[in-house]
Amino acid sequence: MSDDGRLVSGGQRQNERENIALRPQFLQDIVGQDKVRENLRIIIDAAHARKEPVDHLLFYGPPGLGKTSLAHVVANEMKVNIRITSGPAIERAGDLAALLTHLKQFDILFIDEIHRLGRAVEEILYPAMEDFVLDIVIGKGPAAKNVRLNLPRFTVIGATTRLSLLAAPLRDRFGARFRMEFYDQPSMEFIINRAANMLKVEIKPEGVSEIARRSRGTPRVALRLLRRVRDYAETRAEGIITGKVAGEALSLMDIDHLGLDDTDRRILATIIQKFNGGPVGLDTVAAATSEDPATIMDVYEPYLLQLGFLDRTPRGRTATRHAYEHMGIPYDRTTDNDPQQPPLF
Repeated sequence: MSDDGRLVSGGQRQNERENIALRPQFLQDIVGQDKVRENLRIIIDAAHARKEPVDHLLFYGPPGLGKTSLAHVVANEMKVNIRITSGPAIERAGDLAALLTHLKQFDILFIDEIHRLGRAVEEILYPAMEDFVLDIVIGKGPAAKNVRLNLPRFTVIGATTRLSLLAAPLRDRFGARFRMEFYDQPSMEFIINRAANMLKVEIKPEGVSEIARRSRGTPRVALRLLRRVRDYAETRAEGIITGKVAGEALSLMDIDHLGLDDTDRRILATIIQKFNGGPVGLDTVAAATSEDPATIMDVYEPYLLQLGFLDRTPRGRTATRHAYEHMGIPYDRTTDNDPQQPPLF
């Protein structure tokens, strides 16, 4: 699954190292995610009082909402080290064993994309999380023997964008699970203002609001757009980001006032103009737009659904009146399709 390098994608990019310096360091620095923040405060304070490691934590939700940042915040609050890896990087049980044996008391092991762990690796992780032991099989055949190593008490923090793909036994071993929600406009403006100050970018309140409005409620997208608007301002507007400058820069990037890019609008236009607003099957939309069906479902559709521009029905995808209005197309659907018709595939 790929988002083709979209500016409004919440996915992490290899060249976005600057974001690391912009991450919050402690719970008091976090804006938005109020319920998550308060629950983490209670968990961390209780762990400090008992002089125990934090319980295993699982963060899930769309990409770019701060799951990795929260893992670092927990480590900073607990004053412990954090080791970072990802599900695809742990290919064999030996890879996980190497990580676990290098942990110290109360350390945190952060596993991004934890839903992509292999079954063999998960079987090693279960006793490590539950009993803090590592079972290793030495040798093969009749001469093989099992060796059990004691591990220091540590914390696993998992992050996933696909909670449903996480195996139930692994999911149940996390003491606390938190869903990350999209950020509201004031929270996004606070994040952009903080980042602009750290990057020494001169930005007006109107510029902050314009970038926040087009950031799809996702901090990673906001920081990416801020850097691109900064480039535009430095070359075309004497380095000052006003509302007008931000609007011009983002429009030049084909990002409209709701944060939709060219691909989002192409999907909506395809459903409305080629298929009379739907319902139309996902595979048909994918073929008509030359996109991968999984990419449309996992990358493009969530935000369109959140805005109320699309409906998922048993017969396929349907564009709503809001989508017609946003695209500037008259809504002239006077009759609904027969609900008794079989699903379209």
